[in-house]
Amino acid sequence: MLRSPHDAEDITQEVLLQIYRSLPDCRLDGLKTWITRIAVNRAIDFKRSRARKPEELMDSEAMSEKVHEELVSAPAAETLAIEQADRQQIRERVEEMPENYREVITAYYMEDKSYEQIAAETGLERKSVESRLYRARGWMKRHFRKEDFE
Repeated sequence: MLRSPHDAEDITQEVLLQIYRSLPDCRLDGLKTWITRIAVNRAIDFKRSRARKPEELMDSEAMSEKVHEELVSAPAAETLAIEQADRQQIRERVEEMPENYREVITAYYMEDKSYEQIAAETGLERKSVESRLYRARGWMKRHFRKEDFE
């Protein structure tokens, strides 16, 4: 996010200090998300402060245009970090499923494969793939709770 190993080391050190100071007040549920949020927010703050006082002299119009382009073109790092944590949690839960269900769920939802592609790769009939997906969804409804993914 910072595009400079030196800056990343500095920010990492500050983040670790902030985490250490805040740890007594921390609730341990959602620890990864909490740590990620601290790191991302600190990196964003650093980039904003760097944009306000650039090393190179730029006129204010060119600088504001550059900052605007960076903010518009790049998705929010915090959002990306949270989405990545969510995907990881989902992958972990899918690993708990029986193998025959896990195989079709992974192929269909995570790898975006069609019924025909899954059938060709697994040696199953298309109708069998549909049936397994249907049964896998039912298995998930019985074994997973919505609260597990929030």
